[in-house]
Amino acid sequence: MTAFLYGLVLGAVEGLTEFLPVSSTGHLIIVGDLLDFTGDKAKVFEIVIQFGAILAVVWLYRERFFDLIRSRPGVRFAGMRGLTLLFLTTLPPGLLGLALHDAIKGLFNPASVAVSLAVGGVCMLLVEGRSEPDRVGSLDTLTPGLALAIGCFQCLALWPGFSRSAATIMGGMLLGVRRTVAAEYSFLAAVPLLSAATAYSLLRNRHLLSLEDVPLFAWGGLFSFVFALLAVKGFIGLLGRVTLRPFAWYRLALAPLAYWFLAA
Repeated sequence: MTAFLYGLVLGAVEGLTEFLPVSSTGHLIIVGDLLDFTGDKAKVFEIVIQFGAILAVVWLYRERFFDLIRSRPGVRFAGMRGLTLLFLTTLPPGLLGLALHDAIKGLFNPASVAVSLAVGGVCMLLVEGRSEPDRVGSLDTLTPGLALAIGCFQCLALWPGFSRSAATIMGGMLLGVRRTVAAEYSFLAAVPLLSAATAYSLLRNRHLLSLEDVPLFAWGGLFSFVFALLAVKGFIGLLGRVTLRPFAWYRLALAPLAYWFLAA
């Protein structure tokens, strides 16, 4: 396959799944194996094309990000306060990811990914079955304590297949954050965490890359950006009408197939 086709297929998978609670890692492992695109360079590529998805969120929520470098009357998720909230959410998974980097790499295997998909699906069903009322109805009412607690839940995403988006949204919901607000915050919180992961991966694996890789990475990043735009807009619109249950059942159906395929 050409760099264009690899970039199209894998970029589409990354863009469509990065911000949905279905695990982009699990899907990229499966599709990469189908395309026989595996190895250390493939893993770097999968992380680097996240940058396209990150840019999609920055573009869609550009007003929110502009608010982080300015202060406007009536907007509390802004300026230093907004940056502090995002920092607190990023801190737990960032520190734990650095400390357990090598151990986490050992979890990239069929059984681990399949179990993670299933466990995440069950957790989503349990979270949706709760009866407590939502207490936080907007980003402006998030507190530093809530931001840090959501960051602790986000650590679950270090288990390949669990999904950072799922961990963040479920954590927010358990803490009383409205589902759509938790999803929106998961998008914003992804930017610093995924940016750091991308930069760290590039620095750590720069010896694997060459100029010949530029077209592949460029196409992958571009298609990741385009499909992430569609996924984020569609997901927010969908959460206004349905719960997380369809995504949970999808994960439970995918888990045995993922194990069977990856093990084979």
